[in-house]
Amino acid sequence: MLGAKIVIKRGGKDEAEKPFWISFADLMTALMVLFLVVMGVALLAVTKNVTEREKQEELHRQDIELILERFTEAAKRYDGIKIDKERRVIDFGDRARFAFGKSNLSVDQESVLRQFVPEILTLANDELGKRVLKRVVVEGYTDKKGSYLSNLNLSLQRSQRVLCTMFTNSGPNLLSNTQKLDVRSLFLVGGYSYNAGKDSDEESRRVEMRIEFLGIGEQRAGAGAASENFGECALR
Repeated sequence: MLGAKIVIKRGGKDEAEKPFWISFADLMTALMVLFLVVMGVALLAVTKNVTEREKQEELHRQDIELILERFTEAAKRYDGIKIDKERRVIDFGDRARFAFGKSNLSVDQESVLRQFVPEILTLANDELGKRVLKRVVVEGYTDKKGSYLSNLNLSLQRSQRVLCTMFTNSGPNLLSNTQKLDVRSLFLVGGYSYNAGKDSDEESRRVEMRIEFLGIGEQRAGAGAASENFGECALR
């Protein structure tokens, strides 16, 4: 009995703590896995959103190319009218060119404009047009002779003259009241003086129609009141 060794176990505390440390390690592992899952889902969502946005942009670009091609096909039916796809502009060439310092158009020029504008309205009011076409801006230009402000006023008058041509009640190829309502809601007037001039003064004295397109998800503005009181042209 006196020679017996007494062995004192000191591992009780360690043994009691081991389950705690194992559970903590498992918890950290679980949190790491959860973090990776959340990050993966978030990354997938971002990637999906980017992919969807790119898809929408590509479809929108294709729609614009398609309607510009339809404008081109329509312009081919009229001598002298061309579509500049890069600038997105309807170029009337000699068919809407002005004399020096003047804002008047001949009867034949007015007739050509009233013939082509219904083509624009038809394309603007079909399913594709309503989806992508925002408005048409009538842009007047002058040559470089004269002052900037006087030419700015003249270019505005030339743009206004084109719209007055659409609303006139005399002459050939008159627009219907329904077409006039569409012109009023879709067309805007802009004056650019002698900016973006052509090679010659004669070519610079012109009017173009710039086609503007809606952004992705954008809606065309409503037509507003349907009053048919268009008034009289202020230009003489």
